Amino acid sequence: MTSDTPILHLLCGKVAAGKSTLARTLADDGALLVAQDPWMARLYPTELRTIEDYLKLSARLRAAMTPHLVDLLCAGLSLMLDWPANTVASRRWMREMAEGGGATARLHWLDVPDRQCLTRLDARNAGGEHEFTVSHGEFAALARYFEPPREEEGLPIVRHLPG
Repeated sequence: MTSDTPILHLLCGKVAAGKSTLARTLADDGALLVAQDPWMARLYPTELRTIEDYLKLSARLRAAMTPHLVDLLCAGLSLMLDWPANTVASRRWMREMAEGGGATARLHWLDVPDRQCLTRLDARNAGGEHEFTVSHGEFAALARYFEPPREEEGLPIVRHLPG
């Protein structure tokens, strides 16, 4: 692949690990930012109440957006996909999307301890600027779905440790 090959940047990390902050930074370097949370908040303002709702509705959004995202990659645009790549299955979907769009995938893993995520979560909730408020209980429930990335998945991993 040449340097003109688009890159699909992926983000892996628990809630409040700093994925959206990193996404904005990477987008400033020339990738088009495509964030899941604003879409979910606008499309499903009353339907999204539980983790089960999230799983169902995010799958619906993913199905609708995949062809468009592949088209953007095929057009040569690098994308910063601010969607959680927190499971093997989600990373497989994203890797296949990159391949379908002729792009290179790059996984950014924000390896942040739970305690630090919870501190950031409290600050985020208090600030009121994020689309969603997440409780400590919801954090714990979502953390149970988290699967750390492994090299065997076939994605280059850029590991970001707390600074």
